[in-house]
Amino acid sequence: MIATFAIILATCVVSFAGFGNPQVIDKLILWPPAIKRGRQYYRLLSHGFIHADGMHLAFNMITLYFFGRYIETFVAGYIGTLGFIAFYLSAIIVAILPTYMKNADNPSYRSLGASGAVSAALFGFVLINPWAKILIFFVPCPAIIYAVIYIAYSIYMDRRGTDNINHSAHLWGAAYGVLFLAAMEPRLVSAFLGQLANPRFGLG
Repeated sequence: MIATFAIILATCVVSFAGFGNPQVIDKLILWPPAIKRGRQYYRLLSHGFIHADGMHLAFNMITLYFFGRYIETFVAGYIGTLGFIAFYLSAIIVAILPTYMKNADNPSYRSLGASGAVSAALFGFVLINPWAKILIFFVPCPAIIYAVIYIAYSIYMDRRGTDNINHSAHLWGAAYGVLFLAAMEPRLVSAFLGQLANPRFGLG
């Protein structure tokens, strides 16, 4: 599970550097004109290593700590530790691409945070263990129930567009996590459907 810890460490270091230096944020944040006109394509990845504040960082990294370790072990069993790193980094990019394309000509748009990649890890876990218990604000909930609520809420808030959260990245990251794991191990799909047909409420 060293890759998960390395990603968390790197994200914390870069994020903390950004907290005290707005120039770091300006250099790394997803800003469409810098990509389209300035060809700074690295921003499609670098935005996933900076965060708005400590709470934003803590929420993403705690979630990654719990679910990333599990997904790393699973993915590494098929394509190695480097394969898991590739999964995580590509999830950052894939999750933000629809947002970038939608806002390619919007100079006032900016986005940052690892939420898309974290959602990929979380929903990869749900695909493997849909009835596992996860704690939502210390309240136990089956993973699949949480996933349904999460998706419904993200779609609703994305359509409203009244907050400062990129719900689109959450949705695309979640979809990418499921599709990546299903492509890597197609038997996961039938196993997932089989588990849905046999609920295990209350079991971890």
